[in-house]
Amino acid sequence: HISLSDVTTLTELRAKDYSSRILYPRHRSLLPKMMNADMDAVDAENQVELEEKTRLINQVLELQHTLEDLSARVDAVKEENLKLKSENQVLGQYIENIMSASSVFQTTDTKSKRK
Repeated sequence: HISLSDVTTLTELRAKDYSSRILYPRHRSLLPKMMNADMDAVDAENQVELEEKTRLINQVLELQHTLEDLSARVDAVKEENLKLKSENQVLGQYIENIMSASSVFQTTDTKSKRK
């Protein structure tokens, strides 16, 4: 004679046994040898793929850093260029002022001197 509590206990034990199989699956060595070889090939393929992805990620990161460096250099060159243009304008104006103040660079009226 089986009681209701015995059935409940048996059901709980089966559920625990099933859940333990999910949490702790059988070791791969219990699988057939051919399946092991297939899984090893998949693992090796995944490893190669992972290494390739890692290499590509590192290459992208390196290119990003290079781009950042180049961008910073372009900004610095633009700033230096603006500074030099401004200095050239000041020097150009200074030279014009000196030339206009000097008698050497004044235009002469040759007709008025002849008269």
